[in-house]
Amino acid sequence: MPISDSSELERIIDDVLATNAINIEEIKAGNAKAINALVAQAMKATNGKAKPAQVNELLTKKLA
Repeated sequence: MPISDSSELERIIDDVLATNAINIEEIKAGNAKAINALVAQAMKATNGKAKPAQVNELLTKKLA
């Protein structure tokens, strides 16, 4: 069953962000493709049950 609950996904994304500081620095340095690594980590954490587009959107908002 897909995970689409934003609050649950935000918790997972917060965990991913907390453990991937290098990727965050790369994104802030202008490497937009580094967000793909964070999306991949979030997808791994949800066992592929999250929607990648939703994960990407939430990550983008949190990193803005």
